[in-house]
Amino acid sequence: MSGTFITFEGIDGSGKSTQLRLVSNYLKERGCNIVLTREPGGTTIGLRLRTALLDAQEEVDPLTELLVFAADRAQHVRRVLRPGLEKGCVVISDRYADATVAYQGAGRGFEPALIAQIVHLATDGLKPDLTLLFDVPVKESTNRTTRRTNARRDRLDIEHADFHERVRHAYLQIATAEPERVKVIDTSGAVETTHERVKDILIPFLESRGHLSRTRLENV
Repeated sequence: MSGTFITFEGIDGSGKSTQLRLVSNYLKERGCNIVLTREPGGTTIGLRLRTALLDAQEEVDPLTELLVFAADRAQHVRRVLRPGLEKGCVVISDRYADATVAYQGAGRGFEPALIAQIVHLATDGLKPDLTLLFDVPVKESTNRTTRRTNARRDRLDIEHADFHERVRHAYLQIATAEPERVKVIDTSGAVETTHERVKDILIPFLESRGHLSRTRLENV
């Protein structure tokens, strides 16, 4: 069986990381062989880069940010994503290349052609089979991130609202352009409601690719 690559995307405070944990537990309980990872920080080198990139006290030039995220992704693709897929696993990543299009492209204002070139170089053409885009109004996402402790708020969390509006709009544009790959999930409601929506999309998809057995699901 070939592996399947799934990404979770969304603005900060959209709830995607919470849903990633819930989905991970759900799939493991059902015997699904998964690799759970994230960007930045999915490798040993990536963890170091993540600390530097997201430090709220660190001043990072936009071009530096773009290139370091790309370096992290290149390592991630070659050391985690492709090996997991070659083993036939369901590889689920908290953010991937769409984040660069949204954050560094729309958010920082880099030209789409440059973003596309850097994304292709870092990913070596690896694209997700399915992307779940967790969408919430910026005002609500800001309220959520503000409620976090100061230690958990990173450099992107504290960007102005107009930055996050540009990022959210870019994500929704990606979903409009690629509706077969990108599924938008409204996360403005309860966590449990969102989780059910995630399962409604994810379970049939994984069944269709042979990673989940319908009989097994009916018997749990």
